[in-house]
Amino acid sequence: MASTIQVRVDDELKTKSEELFRDLGTDTTTAIRMFLTQALAVNGFPFEIKKATVNPYGALTEHEMLEKLETSRAHAAQGMYKDADEVIHDMRAKYGL
Repeated sequence: MASTIQVRVDDELKTKSEELFRDLGTDTTTAIRMFLTQALAVNGFPFEIKKATVNPYGALTEHEMLEKLETSRAHAAQGMYKDADEVIHDMRAKYGL
């Protein structure tokens, strides 16, 4: 007997995943079966899951934060920055989103 699993995901995530799996010679259903099989084989997630434990800005004093902001402003004045759309494009390209 076979059971059905239904998962709601963002349309873009579904489309990109389907394209990736197709390029890899499989489909989403098979990829999910592979994930579940591997999870059982390793008795956990078949990849590393970590919780971020350190906030890089959590330990800054107000003075340190203001110094970082001033450095950022100086870089921006020198043209050393990226437009938000460019950053988003780079992240999507890097992480396949």
